[in-house]
Amino acid sequence: MGAMTLYVKQRSPVHSMDPLTKILYVIVSIAVTYILRELWTIAAMTAVTFLLLVIGKVFRKIIPVLGLSLLLIVSIIVVQGFFNPENETVLFELGFLTFYEEGMRAAALFTLRILNMIGSFGVLILTTKPDDLVESLIKRGFSPRFGYILLSVLQLIPQMSATMGKITDAQRSRGMETDGNLWVRTKAFFPLIVPVVLNSLNETRERAIALEVRGFSSKGKRTFLNVTEDYPYRHVIRGVLLAVLIGAIVWRVWT
Repeated sequence: MGAMTLYVKQRSPVHSMDPLTKILYVIVSIAVTYILRELWTIAAMTAVTFLLLVIGKVFRKIIPVLGLSLLLIVSIIVVQGFFNPENETVLFELGFLTFYEEGMRAAALFTLRILNMIGSFGVLILTTKPDDLVESLIKRGFSPRFGYILLSVLQLIPQMSATMGKITDAQRSRGMETDGNLWVRTKAFFPLIVPVVLNSLNETRERAIALEVRGFSSKGKRTFLNVTEDYPYRHVIRGVLLAVLIGAIVWRVWT
């Protein structure tokens, strides 16, 4: 059975970066796209994010998530193109549909922000081992309970996906139809989802008991099994990221 994680094991410069630097990148990249209003600056930030996904060799893994956001993006384009209160300049017409330049610009801003947000979290989650991420935060003073919650959240989707696969196979072996038209899938949904939820709750309870047995609530000094080396360029990259954030703030104030 594979590890319950979204992490993709690769050898790349992005994978070698320390988790805290990648967390800072997520914060800065999202903040910059909301601080700045120029379309080209947001597009540049989004391009950098997707370039990191390519360098990290995980771009293909983010495509399904982008596909799920397609409906949201289309709805943003339609709503902004039609109903943006600043709409004045006609951009183009499709039959009786009229799209306005102001609305399409606003839709482009929202779309790029969404794509950048998804991509930046993808850079963090797909190229960082959850254990390394949690250990880095705990070493910086975060509560181990916070680390446990974060680790549980990161493992939730792959854990439920694996559980769903096992339960689906079990139900099929009992003669349940899980493939077919929409009605067949709808009938199979509740017999599948209820065991998945109950099993996830049971696994959470068992994990909590196992942690308590191992002294999770102990107040003593904690040690770490893995000894990780400090990323040599962390100060340089963090300095550049903070400079970009400060520059974005200054640019917004003075323009």
